[in-house]
Amino acid sequence: MKADIHPKYYQAKVICNCGNTFVTGSTKEEIRVEVCAKCHPFYTGTQKATRVDGRIDKFNRKYGLGQ
Repeated sequence: MKADIHPKYYQAKVICNCGNTFVTGSTKEEIRVEVCAKCHPFYTGTQKATRVDGRIDKFNRKYGLGQ
């Protein structure tokens, strides 16, 4: 391996907009993120499940088929 070509590796502090902080490894000393596991809707359970009907179902309802 060549000497002095690799970036420095830090124990980086990750800061989220919600105020949560944690430590991870990175080539940057500090990382700022908008969403983390503490505030993301998928992980917090606040995500609303939306059901999108397909085109075939829409067609069948429109013309009264499949009832």
